[in-house]
Amino acid sequence: MRISDVGIMELSGLEFHAYHGCFEKERAEGNLFVVDFRAEYHFKTAAKSDRLDDTVDYADVYKVIREEMDKPSNLMENVAWRIVKGIAARFPEFIRFQIRISKSNPPVGGACQWSRVTVSYPHEPKAGKILDRKW
Repeated sequence: MRISDVGIMELSGLEFHAYHGCFEKERAEGNLFVVDFRAEYHFKTAAKSDRLDDTVDYADVYKVIREEMDKPSNLMENVAWRIVKGIAARFPEFIRFQIRISKSNPPVGGACQWSRVTVSYPHEPKAGKILDRKW
């Protein structure tokens, strides 16, 4: 039996009360943001050893995301870009990954449940069939 040594790591539904937005009310009151993370990585060593030291710790990925979500920005694109840069620098184990940030009830002048920004790394158009699937 042949098992692929490339797996997917996901952190889904990470909730943050953050202060991102261009309007004074958004910066003063904050809003609910939900972050989803999905990455491809080689997991064979960890699968065989069963040791945390041989893989990427979810908590370390969460920490990078939390640190960037704690820094107010005008645009979600800026936050997503900072998260991608931080994860790419800290975790070279990831072959490719995506970050999706969703903002609850964005101020668009009407009913809107979520606005979302998704950023991929690497950003090559053909980067990864696994990540092309819907969340």
